[in-house]
Amino acid sequence: MSVKSKKRSKVARKARVDRPFDPAIEARARDIVAQYRIAIQADPDVGFMGNCIEMPLVFGDGKTPDACVRDTRAAMIAVVAYMLESGQVPPASMSENRRDQQLNVRLTLEEKLALEEAARQNGFRGVSDFVRARSLQGLH
Repeated sequence: MSVKSKKRSKVARKARVDRPFDPAIEARARDIVAQYRIAIQADPDVGFMGNCIEMPLVFGDGKTPDACVRDTRAAMIAVVAYMLESGQVPPASMSENRRDQQLNVRLTLEEKLALEEAARQNGFRGVSDFVRARSLQGLH
């Protein structure tokens, strides 16, 4: 993992452990992660950067798209295994939960700008995903 990936992957850093996971937990994490999606983009410093759609702060990288997918998937498995081990509930895959409900919230311009900046700093592509993830995280 490159220095750039390490800076971006706050969640993966928190989940890093210095021992192997229990094989049953790791197998369950692999099954869960198999349903998750990865977004890949070219990066001039490392070749390719990937991140998990369901967990936007989980990143990986690689010189080729295949290497990037392997690295990203390994980070995803580590994060999900850590979550399972610590009693947390991993996010549902996008394909499992169809989001067909909408909630409208009125904001001041300053609030909107603050949320957009917080979303960017936390690796989210948009305010909606950021607000949904943080709000639901607060409920658990």
